[in-house]
Amino acid sequence: MTGRTDEQAADATGTPGRRPGRVARAGASFRAGVGRWAAIVRLLPQAGAPLVAGGLVLAVVLGLLPLLLIVLLGRVLFLLPDVAAGGASDELVRTFVAAVVVLVAQQALAPFQTGVVEVVARRVDEHCVDRLLTATLRDAPLATLDDAAALDLLADARAAFARHNLSPGDAVAAILPLVSRYVQLLGAAVLVGVVVSPVTGALILATAVVVRYGNRRGLRRFGEMWGSFAASRRSTGYLRDLATTGVVTKEVRLLGLLDWLRERLRAETLEHLRPLWTGRRRILFWPFVGYAVVALAGGGAVLVLVAVDAGSGGLDLFALGVALQALLIPMRFGVYFPDADVQTQYGMLSHDALVSFEESALRAGGEAGGARAGAAAGGAAGGDAGAGGCPETFGVVRFEDVSFRYSDDGPWVLRHLDLELVAGRSTAIVGLNGAGKSTLVKLLARLYAPTEGRITVDGVDVTAYASADWHRRLALIFQDYVRLELPAADNVGWGAPHLHDDPEALAAAVDAAVRAAGADVVVDRLPDGMRTTLASGYPGGQDLSGGQWQRVALARALLAVGAGARVLVLDEPTAQLDVRAEAEFFDRFLAPGAVGDGVTSVVISHRFSTVRPADRIVVLEHGRVVEQGDHDELVALGGRYAELFELQASRFRVAPDAGPAPVSDAALTSGGSR
Repeated sequence: MTGRTDEQAADATGTPGRRPGRVARAGASFRAGVGRWAAIVRLLPQAGAPLVAGGLVLAVVLGLLPLLLIVLLGRVLFLLPDVAAGGASDELVRTFVAAVVVLVAQQALAPFQTGVVEVVARRVDEHCVDRLLTATLRDAPLATLDDAAALDLLADARAAFARHNLSPGDAVAAILPLVSRYVQLLGAAVLVGVVVSPVTGALILATAVVVRYGNRRGLRRFGEMWGSFAASRRSTGYLRDLATTGVVTKEVRLLGLLDWLRERLRAETLEHLRPLWTGRRRILFWPFVGYAVVALAGGGAVLVLVAVDAGSGGLDLFALGVALQALLIPMRFGVYFPDADVQTQYGMLSHDALVSFEESALRAGGEAGGARAGAAAGGAAGGDAGAGGCPETFGVVRFEDVSFRYSDDGPWVLRHLDLELVAGRSTAIVGLNGAGKSTLVKLLARLYAPTEGRITVDGVDVTAYASADWHRRLALIFQDYVRLELPAADNVGWGAPHLHDDPEALAAAVDAAVRAAGADVVVDRLPDGMRTTLASGYPGGQDLSGGQWQRVALARALLAVGAGARVLVLDEPTAQLDVRAEAEFFDRFLAPGAVGDGVTSVVISHRFSTVRPADRIVVLEHGRVVEQGDHDELVALGGRYAELFELQASRFRVAPDAGPAPVSDAALTSGGSR
């Protein structure tokens, strides 16, 4: 046993045994090429039928005009001897003027094609960006966005629209100049075939097509190799963005990390460029030499045929002039086209990544949907999964024997969890780091589906309701809530996008939410009030502190409540407030009826000492409920809650001369959970 495959052995010996492998690879490459062109053609209508039709007509005209100019100049050449011998010059003048008009028309129309190409590219890219947004923000389950392969696809798809790579619009728009070039090629071959001989025309056409195929084949093979470096490109792109967006400016300056960051970026960039350079030389150099020989042989043979015909008197000056000019078009056809080749070959790489990402998102969504449908059918009161409308008001939301883990081989984050959220009541969920508090919120929001068990609303599986309808019943502040570099009004207005059709009603609702959240003390200090951009990098903009941002985020959640949300969930909403402000916050928002009649409020916190106003406190540990009750009941129970409450509260009751209170490992690690 040599350890080599049959194909490797055949490759080493040069025997015909290697042929099936090569044929298979060539067939796969050919099918990939056909698929790419089919995808380009399918995207073309996204630019708009009138624009595409006009662009194609213009491309054909621009392809024919050089051929007409060749014929006219050939006629000028034919008439010159007669004029020099004293013949009439009227026809020569008319022919020359016609040639000038054709040349001017060609130069005048060329910029219009440039404009059409640009508009086609922008429209197609707009369509693809919309698909990318839909797949990422709606269709793809969050679990898909945790997958490394899916993230590689997403990075490649996104890079084109950030103009780091060529885009699908560039590929589609390049069809127009490519049509012009092929019209020129066919027309030139026809001219040569008419004025010299059909054999000469066919020979020059075949030579151009063979060389053209070689050029495109090299680009295609290099494109296939480029796709294998998706992970490296994503890593390099992250470092590039990190180094140029100012996110780490303070740390880089403080720690003196500029040289490290520069060298790391250089090293990771070269890590994938060096093998690309090596592969490019291997793929393109020797094939280029071979096809150059083909071009030399074919072009030389055609020139010999033309010379023989001219020497024997078979070609007059008109035919010779047309033939020599027309020959230049096919001879140039095998070279690289800067306006079409790279665009059509590599512009679709991001589209391929987009399609693959869409397919993975839909596949993952279908699998999750099938599981949810089964759960709904097993316990829901009728209705297909995701088909029904969620009621405007409801009573009890229950987690029924819910278990969850983020991957099939990952650890259990929640295990056999039972929890009841009663309408109009406030529930505080407390626990140490990793207890599963934030995961519970993600399940409630249907960003993930339970691995086992189900979540019900008044006994109906929540998956019986359309996701978008259920989301409108929720008002959430995540632990890592969004901070938009947009005006304050937009940061708050995100809470109820369905109100945006009525600007006056939205403005009134935003104002009410801002005041209810206590964010008016923030807004009143902004230079332009609610119109102030919340980022200092914009004219008139202003940065906010962490606590100020939390009030803005709370206003966003309260706007959603005012617009019809029935469940308010605040995940670590006071992590950047001081203890006094946090206590005031919980006194205010956990009080009965504080956020509206019938609204269920859920507060996630790792600080046991500040959630005592809640109607019910649930202690989460190791993914399950270990204790629940109101503050007095849990303290009297003397269990986990009482222990951690006393530990945290004691830190603020130490006598001035007693020194700092000892802090346990548990207190030090009590932070947000995943």
